[in-house]
Amino acid sequence: MEIVKKPAPPTGLRRRLWRLPILLYRIGLGRLLGQRIMLLTHTGRVSGQPRRAVIEVVQHDERGYVAASGFGRRADWYRNVMANPEVTLQVGGRALRATATPIPDEQGSEIMATYAPRHPAAARQLCKIMGFAVDGSVADYREVGRHIPFVRFTPQAPGA
Repeated sequence: MEIVKKPAPPTGLRRRLWRLPILLYRIGLGRLLGQRIMLLTHTGRVSGQPRRAVIEVVQHDERGYVAASGFGRRADWYRNVMANPEVTLQVGGRALRATATPIPDEQGSEIMATYAPRHPAAARQLCKIMGFAVDGSVADYREVGRHIPFVRFTPQAPGA
């Protein structure tokens, strides 16, 4: 694994294209994106206003949903959920309240090592976005996982 660049989050037209799936959720077509893409509604750390981002679910189990911050710790959604971890998720047609928790780097490396063989094209794309050159080996993806911030979204009990 080699770090070839540190890309910044998209701006301008590219940002609008990245945010296009939010429109699908807003008009009630979020189900078309399946279970691997979720709408994250969080609170802006400066403005205090609701903010939205569409992010990929890299793991889902009985403890909740896990996502990777493709633009690292500089991504607005990541910084916002670290400042205010109470969020709302929409996955497919299901909405739920959740609490965001950062995942330690070593666990992130294992998540990436198991994610990459299941979704090789998406793993390569994530690495490219983050500025990593990988050879496709599990060891390389494990190393990348140490550099990507992962967040677990743990659903809250109904009525909590």
